[in-house]
Amino acid sequence: MKRILILFILLFPVLSYAQNSNLGNWLIYIGNKKINSKLGWHHEVQYRNYNAVGDLEQLLLRTGIGYNLTEKNNNILLGYGFIHSQNYIANTEDKLNVNEHRIFQQFITRQAIGKVKVQHRYRFEQRWVEDADLKLRFRYFLSLNMPLNNSEITDNTWYGSIYNEVFINNKQVIFDRNRLYFGVGYKLNKTAKFELGYMNQFLNNGNRDQINLIAFLSF
Repeated sequence: MKRILILFILLFPVLSYAQNSNLGNWLIYIGNKKINSKLGWHHEVQYRNYNAVGDLEQLLLRTGIGYNLTEKNNNILLGYGFIHSQNYIANTEDKLNVNEHRIFQQFITRQAIGKVKVQHRYRFEQRWVEDADLKLRFRYFLSLNMPLNNSEITDNTWYGSIYNEVFINNKQVIFDRNRLYFGVGYKLNKTAKFELGYMNQFLNNGNRDQINLIAFLSF
């Protein structure tokens, strides 16, 4: 428990800086409920802010049912997401509310290279944004997790986390964005783990910086 408190204490000065800068903050909960040996229920909530907290950029709700092709390393999932965005109108302090409904399919495969846990995620999305035409997007996610104080990531383990994710559209601007993330996490037990990290989003018209605070729960 003391180690979890250390993680949150490290977060406070970062949030104080973010409150007065362009550094955004994402609060993320990711849950997985085991239904049986093959099926699982995935659910997540992401509360994304332009600053530390209180200036909402996006609320994302996502859920889905996954199926294990093998016991641990290969999983397919069919899911749905609802995304509410509050986008600033250029050169004003006003916001435009935008709602999106999203269906997605994904495949996750995992492997180990020595102590490093590697995950590949391939996701295909069908997006309905307000009254616009259907948009299609492909995402490829690669993550590396490495234990810092144990030989493997097990109970009471600190670990380093790195990931990169690229987004590709089917029309108009092909390159959507790229997300690069570095973080440190603590696995409390087989049920819960926590991460604090920095993410940079490379966009067509610039880039954005975010601090991510993530809670994972498996039950």
